[in-house]
Amino acid sequence: MKESPTVEFKRQLTEAVVHEVIAFANTQGGVLYIGIEDDGTVVGVPEAHKVLESVSNKLHDTIQPDILVHTFLEVIELEQKDVIQISVSRGTRRPYHLKKKGMKSSGIFIRSGTSVTNASEENIRQMIIESDGTNFETMRSLKQDLSFDEASHFFTQANVKFGIEQQRTLGLLTDDGYYTNLGLLLSDQCEHSIKCARYLGNDKLEFQDRKEFSGSILKQVESVYEYISLNNATSAHFIGLTRVETESYPSYAVRESLVNAVTHRDYSFSGSILIHLFQNRIEIVSVGGLVKGLTIEDINLGISQSRNPRLANVLYRLKWIESYGTGLQRIKESYKQSLERPFWTTSPNAFVVTLPKQMIAAPSSEENMLEQWLDQQSEFTTKELEAYLNKSKGTVRKLIEQLIAERKIIRVGNGPSTRYQPLK
Repeated sequence: MKESPTVEFKRQLTEAVVHEVIAFANTQGGVLYIGIEDDGTVVGVPEAHKVLESVSNKLHDTIQPDILVHTFLEVIELEQKDVIQISVSRGTRRPYHLKKKGMKSSGIFIRSGTSVTNASEENIRQMIIESDGTNFETMRSLKQDLSFDEASHFFTQANVKFGIEQQRTLGLLTDDGYYTNLGLLLSDQCEHSIKCARYLGNDKLEFQDRKEFSGSILKQVESVYEYISLNNATSAHFIGLTRVETESYPSYAVRESLVNAVTHRDYSFSGSILIHLFQNRIEIVSVGGLVKGLTIEDINLGISQSRNPRLANVLYRLKWIESYGTGLQRIKESYKQSLERPFWTTSPNAFVVTLPKQMIAAPSSEENMLEQWLDQQSEFTTKELEAYLNKSKGTVRKLIEQLIAERKIIRVGNGPSTRYQPLK
């Protein structure tokens, strides 16, 4: 007998035995013998059955996830001496690691030839993908030392519980106690960020300022929204004697575009969400194009397929998402008073929402005439308005319904005696 990539000898039980078992489980399995010198000389193990029990306890107490389901321990006789044989199969929940180290390179070992070495970050990432699949949200996070101070604040504000059981239900925690990448996104240690840049003109030649927002993805959204709001000027115009204030960019459109970018971006890319504030528009660039199979035409029709359904569910619980598939349509509707309209473009690895600065059309002379006429009336009938506007009965009825919806007039009475009173 001699050592090989799948065979290892140890004279006695030491910490190195634990490292070897981890390495076998993380690589291609193997057999470890306690009671054999490196050169193959059998020396045996005194009180082998008692040591066997110690080995089992040590593997259970020091290795995570549970590795005993992938090991078979027994005492065998070689050259009339008791030797402990530990058979290790390739694990299904790799990477296996030392509990005290966590899922870090210093606590994760792999087999390289006949030697044991620490796994690199890329080794660890590949093991997670092979064990958990490629769904970013449900994969175990490389970082496990996470805190949720910021997320807890938002859950408390929304009156939504955020204990361990809720974290497990939402998908932040696996059944065996590991934080997922969704947990990492919501944690204070989130590795992704949102970068904002404000420009002097309508191109990227001159910056006014730049900011990068980090922390929990929830905190990032709130901070970026506040930053954009500080740069969202309000203008005013008059309809009759009424002053009407208009934001440069509808708050709803800004909020919905920002939440959409965070919800649907591809987090397997390390790049940041980019927000460009020009003098005439805002561009929100989300990493990752459309979910495979969807087209621009599909999403314009309200078809929704989230790349991150568990994150979308969290935001839905927090009431940041009102309903699925309506966001882009409602962004358009928020621009109904503007001559400019928002639009979106996509590439294989990016989705860009462009919010133009609102351009409000000046009220027409007919609108001014109507406003002035309403100011002079205490109440009126449909026929009186038809005569004043010289419009058909059907057109005036539609106009009356619009005025009621806009709370400019109210209906009084029913049937032939129906009259309308302006709200002043």
